[in-house]
Parts: sequence; C-alpha cells; structure tokens
Amino acid sequence: MTDSAQGSRTSDGARAERRTRLLASAAVTLRSLSDVLTPLASRFADRGHELYLVGGSVRDAVLGRLGNDLDFTTDARPDVIAQILKGWADNVWDTGIDFGTLSAQFGEHMVEITTFRSDMYDQVSRNPVVTFGDTLDGDLIRRDFRVNAMAVRLLADGEQEFCDPLDGITDLLAGVIDTPAAPENSFNDDPLRMLRGVRFVSQLGFGLTDRVLAATRDMAAQIDRITAERIRVELDKMICGEHPLECVDLLVETGLAERVLPEIPGMKLTIDEHHQHKDVYQHSLTVLRQAIDLETGDPDVVLRWAALLHDIGKPATRRHEDGGGVSFHHHEVVGAKMVRKRMRALKYPKAVVDDVSQLVFLHLRFHGYGDGRWTDSAVRRYVTDAGPLLDRLHKLVRADCTTRNRRRARKLQETYDDLEHRIAVLKEAEDLDRVRPDLDGNAIMKLLDLPPGPLVGEAWRHLKELRLDSGPLSRDEAEAALKKWWAERSGSTS
Repeated sequence: MTDSAQGSRTSDGARAERRTRLLASAAVTLRSLSDVLTPLASRFADRGHELYLVGGSVRDAVLGRLGNDLDFTTDARPDVIAQILKGWADNVWDTGIDFGTLSAQFGEHMVEITTFRSDMYDQVSRNPVVTFGDTLDGDLIRRDFRVNAMAVRLLADGEQEFCDPLDGITDLLAGVIDTPAAPENSFNDDPLRMLRGVRFVSQLGFGLTDRVLAATRDMAAQIDRITAERIRVELDKMICGEHPLECVDLLVETGLAERVLPEIPGMKLTIDEHHQHKDVYQHSLTVLRQAIDLETGDPDVVLRWAALLHDIGKPATRRHEDGGGVSFHHHEVVGAKMVRKRMRALKYPKAVVDDVSQLVFLHLRFHGYGDGRWTDSAVRRYVTDAGPLLDRLHKLVRADCTTRNRRRARKLQETYDDLEHRIAVLKEAEDLDRVRPDLDGNAIMKLLDLPPGPLVGEAWRHLKELRLDSGPLSRDEAEAALKKWWAERSGSTS
C-alpha cells in the first residue's frame, strides 16, 4: 500500500471515529431532553403522526451547542399540530400557521413545529408558494444548507433515529457550508440564503464551499430582492457571531457588502492618518475585535456596530495636506450621519440607530483630553453627552487604540485610565449620571413669575449649562444665578 493510500485510509478512519463520537454525544444531549421530547413524540404517535427534531437543532446538538430553542417537523397538518399542542404546551402561538408553523413554550424551551413542506418559489421575491409535503426527504431537500438538513426521528418509547439523506454530517465534519442542490438554484429560489451562508460562517466558524462562494459572488445583486428587515436580521446575527471578522471579510469579498452595507468596502480606499500600511478597513476590523474582547457578557450589537462603523466618515472627509499628510477632519460628524442614513435604510429600531450614531459621533472626543487638561466642566459634558452609553464609549475608545507603538499605546490607555478615574471622583461628589438644573420648571416659573412656555425651557437650559460648568449649586446660589441671567436677558431684549 502506498503512503498516500495509507494516509487516506487513516484520514477516513479518523473522520468515521469523529462522526461516531459526535453522534453519540448528540444522542446523550437529546436524551437529557427526554422530558420534553418523549411526551411530545408520544402525543404525535397517538394521533398516527411522525415527529422529527430538525435543522439547526440537530446541527447544534451534534456540535454540542444546543440551546433552548427546538425546531421540529412532522407529517401532521397545522390544525392537527394545534390540537396536539393543546394541553401540553404552556403557551401556543399560531402567527406562522399560514406557513405551516406553530410555536409553543414548554417550560424554558421555545418550540417550533412545521408541517413537511415542498414549497415552490416564484423566482422574483423570496416568498414561497407554501405547499405541504408528505415525506421527510422532500422536506429536507428544500432546506438552505446540508448541515441544516439533518433530522432525528423521535419515537413514543424515547428511542431516536438519526436521519441524514443528504449527508449533512459530512459537511459538518469538514466544517463547510454547502447547498443540497446546485447553489444557483437555491439562491434563485431565495437570495437571502447567500446572507445566511455568510452568517453561518460567523456563527459556526465554517467556510463556504468553492461552488457556494462562486455562486454568491455571481449572484450578489440578487440580494436586492430581499426586504431590508430580513437583511437586518441576518446582519445582526453575523455581527454577534463568534467569528464576525471573517464574516465581514466574506461580505466584502463576495460583493454582498456592496449591496447591503457599501460603506464598509468603501473604507478599503482610505489610508489612515497614521500612514501605516493598513487601511481604514483593516483598522476597523481590529477595533471590532478589540471591542469584542472588552465585552463582559452577551454579544453587544450596539458596541459591535459602532466599532465596525466608527470610521466610515473618513472616505468623505479625506484631505491631502501640504507635505504629503492626510487628514480626516470632522469624520466623526460625517460618520454619525452616514450611520443614521444606512441603519434607517435597513429599518433598524430608532433606539439602535441613535445609540450607534452617538457612539460614532463621540468616539474622537477623548483625543482632546491630552494629558488630563480637561476642566471638570469638560468631564461632566463628556459623561452627559454619552449618557447611558458611557460604558460602551469607554470600550469603544479603548478598542480604537490600534497603534503598533507600544509606548504610545500604553500612554493612551493610561490617559484614559486617568479620565475614568476623574469621572469616578466626580460621580462620588455629584450625580453625574443624571445632570439636571438645580431648579426645576415649577421653581423657575415661580421665581420669574412666568407661565408655562418657551421662556421656561430657555431658563432651564441656562441652569443646566451652569450646572455642567460649575457643578452643583445650593438653592440660594441657583436662584441668584437665575435672577442675574433673567435681568441680563431682559435688559438685552428691552
């Protein structure tokens, strides 16, 4: 036997051993859910129907990452599913019943059960003509990728049977994303699958097969058929995955980014102000990675988007200075506006748009701190402008330090340490988290004998500015300051 043949046999043996090990581990995981799976399977069997755990639930069970969301498929029609769930689930929702899906809550588990499907697509929108099927194989072949086309048959006695007619386990072992049939056909049916493929790269750390990558490049423009809301959902899942940098690179490489987030590939054209070999695009990926390293809990979608997009205003503000330098004056202002425009186009909630754009707007403010020469007033304004975003702003500013000069990097971090210390000291002395004037609207109206109206708001804003400049005032000091301002204002308008 040749060395190459021996190596191939060894490799095949190793894959077979790993396959056996992963399936055994998945079986243990699913048996731990027998209090959910077996009673439900028994209820379907009593009505003469089959029940399968399917799709991402099986994939994640094999990978050892199964959560509390469980997906099932069955030959039972939706009205029968609803009858079976009645009396078993804590809550049942039929919002997806037109597509053959019912959702339910059972304890801590969220359950989705869908009738076998054999949909047809109109090749124009991504909306299928829903057609119920009669076989598991027919249901699985219509799914997006082979790693999502595995199933486990659940029997009434608690036994389980692994079903993999499309050999998704081989793709899973190889760490690749591939379609059941030709990717061109799959993507024509539903172009969102291109984004889903990239999303699985981020979530699973897998790679696209050559044919899927080529089809995505060739068909990227088809993503324009998809609604902004659906694109946004996939983008958020991508950015919050375990491998978002690879995902962003893939978005750019395939041309999908040019269709859904053109500002990202646009950063490739702009060399940063430090004149290093990296471009702003690579710098932004580094900032994203470093921001993720500073997260302390679940993925922070606002922080991650702010980190990736914080410099998107640079291409529009690039100026070549005398002497060969490059500047990007006010790129944070322009970038914040660009973020608002793009995220609104993608139908993001207003709160997310406001938060991400505000972080982009504020990310350069710290660089005016110098060697701690800010006044207490400037520190108060920094905290007030950040508001509830202050912790995220701290992380973004620290992540934005990507210089290779260790001494400079250490100095920047130490300077920010000093700013955070000053913020902490001021917070101990005064309520920085909620800076408000020392007199409220009622006190202002009483003192100045004013009715409700714009003048009260003007006086309130003056007192807030005074509060930011001088810190807390006693009531007598606040009243004296307000009277002085009112007298000066009245005199200047008389």
